[in-house]
Order: sequence, then structure tokens, then C-alpha cells
Amino acid sequence: MTSNSRQGDLEKLKETEIKAFELFAAIEQRGLIRPGITELELNRAIYDLAFELHGIRTFWHKRIVRAGKNTLLPYAENPPDLTLRENEILFLDFGPVYEDWEADIGRTYVLGNDARMMQLKNDAERLWQEGAQYFQAHFDKLTGAEFYNYTCKLAKDNGWQFGNIHCGHLIGNFPHEKLSGEDKRNYLHPENHEQLSLPDLSGRKRYWIYEIHLVDEALNIGAFIEQLIEV
Repeated sequence: MTSNSRQGDLEKLKETEIKAFELFAAIEQRGLIRPGITELELNRAIYDLAFELHGIRTFWHKRIVRAGKNTLLPYAENPPDLTLRENEILFLDFGPVYEDWEADIGRTYVLGNDARMMQLKNDAERLWQEGAQYFQAHFDKLTGAEFYNYTCKLAKDNGWQFGNIHCGHLIGNFPHEKLSGEDKRNYLHPENHEQLSLPDLSGRKRYWIYEIHLVDEALNIGAFIEQLIEV
């Protein structure tokens, strides 16, 4: 695999991610996130908006809108539908596919002015940046287990719990290496002791999505952010 081919993969991933960021910006601009709307209604509205903006109908994983106590739950759960309140925390997790390339973006939003919710949201964004810098600095020798343990400690050191059994996964050409729950090498997981810089089975460079999921179980709230780490 040539360096030009590897760079081309990264450019395709970044191009798709830009489309996803445009979708998220439009969600805010159009005021889709508002009190009184249900998680399911918001999910459907975002799906329609993705098609309107970019013709996107395919998402490589289930589309997630979680509010209130549902923000405590990781991806694998399927909680009952909730209605957004005046003072609310929620997160979105969407994986649009654009021209056969995947993106995976997660962001947290706060309705109202609850100080703890805002701190949780802001800390998730800040810790993502801190974790990404660590990942980039140690990428050549870093394993999935080492990075997961680092991320959990990062959350704890800042007064939060980490809310998932992994902190990220592979991303790539659709469909990329199957994200089987049985193969921890595809995740930033405590049982993945393989170097993250190793190529995939086809000899191509692997690219990783990094996830921060912070939770406050006492208040029944969580915050989530994810996107591609460039290396």
C-alpha cells in the first residue's frame, strides 16, 4: 500500500466527516433541538435533513438521539423514547455514509442553563482533545487497552465516570472491517492488546474514532463526543 493510497483514504474520511459536521451545524441552525420533541421525532427529522443536504440515506450504525437519563447508556442499549424538557442534556450519534465512506460524529447539547450539565458537556469536549493529543503522541506503540485505560483515568481524574466498555473503534470505507463484538481488535477496548498502528488485513492503514462518554450517575446524566483522530 503506497503512501498516496493511505493519504487518499484519510482525505475520503475527512471529506465525509465534513459532510457530517455540516449536518450537525444545520441541526442547530434550524432549531431542531427543542423542548417538547421526542428522541424519535428528532431522530427522524435529522434523517430527513441529511437527505435534504447531501442525499444521505445510509447510516452504517443505528442513529442515536439520547436525552435525560438515557444519556447514561452506551450504544448497545435501546431505551424507551423520551421527550426533551426545558432544562435538558442530550447527545446525538450519527454515522452517515457518503460515496461509500463512513463518518461517525457524536455531540452533546444542553437546553437551559443547568451548570452541572454545561460542565459535563464542556468537560467531554475538553477531554476528547486531551485524549486525542495523547493518542497522536503515542500512536506508534499504543495498544487499544492502554488507550482505554488512559481514557478511563482521564475521566476519573476530572471527577467523572467513564460510561462505556470501549472508547472508540475503526472507521473506513463502507463497510469497513466488521465491528464484531467478539473481535476486540476493532475497538479501543481493554482486551485489545494489539498496536493500533498496525495495518488491516489488506495492508491498509487503520483509522480510529475516539469516543468520550462521561456520566454522573448521581444526577442521571451523561455527555458524549466522538470523531476521527487524525494521525
